[in-house]
Amino acid sequence: MKPRPASIGNRPFASLGKRLDLMKVRLPQVHLPEPPSRPLTPAEEKAMFKAAMADVAPLDRRGRTAPRVPAAKAPTLPAEDPDADAKRRLKLLVETGEGFVLTHTAEYVQGACSWVAPEVFRRLHGGHFSIQGHVDLHGMGVETARADFDRFMKRSVALGRRAVLVVHGRGRCSPGPPVLKRNLFDWLTRGHWKRWVIAFTSARACDGGTGATYVLLRSHPRSGKRA
Repeated sequence: MKPRPASIGNRPFASLGKRLDLMKVRLPQVHLPEPPSRPLTPAEEKAMFKAAMADVAPLDRRGRTAPRVPAAKAPTLPAEDPDADAKRRLKLLVETGEGFVLTHTAEYVQGACSWVAPEVFRRLHGGHFSIQGHVDLHGMGVETARADFDRFMKRSVALGRRAVLVVHGRGRCSPGPPVLKRNLFDWLTRGHWKRWVIAFTSARACDGGTGATYVLLRSHPRSGKRA
């Protein structure tokens, strides 16, 4: 018995290419996408499927095109206030004092008896020098305050102190400019003590603010010719 020919032997389109050539029919070229160089992740496959199905309209159970449900609109966010940060900083300044810059006020003072680099003033006012002694002149008369100031300076020089604090108050009870604060400026820049002073600035808020003064002292006095 002869074996039956396999069904694969039936090739009705085997001569289709020749017939198309005789009829001069040119089929459009189809470019298949190149296979990926690596297996796609589930997330990538999901994204590709979603992109491919973007224009597909779903059907209901009866085979009719189901109406599309409009996508939910994103909630409208309130417009950002351009002054929000400034208002926040102002609130902190009023409630806690944070952000207050003492050097920007009219009460802030600084000085030196000779040229000093601006960095020295910044470091002195910023608390970079350890305060080794202080004297409180607040509430005293000018003569009493001067005597206490002289005793304090003599002791500080004798002990080799380099940074000290003089508390004099802001002079709010004075009828005019703050008396002790104004006199302290003269005591530091004139007479005997200017030979020992490198620089002075208003203190930080934690040490009395503009009601106190940091004084940076020399280890040795300047010569008389430069005083």
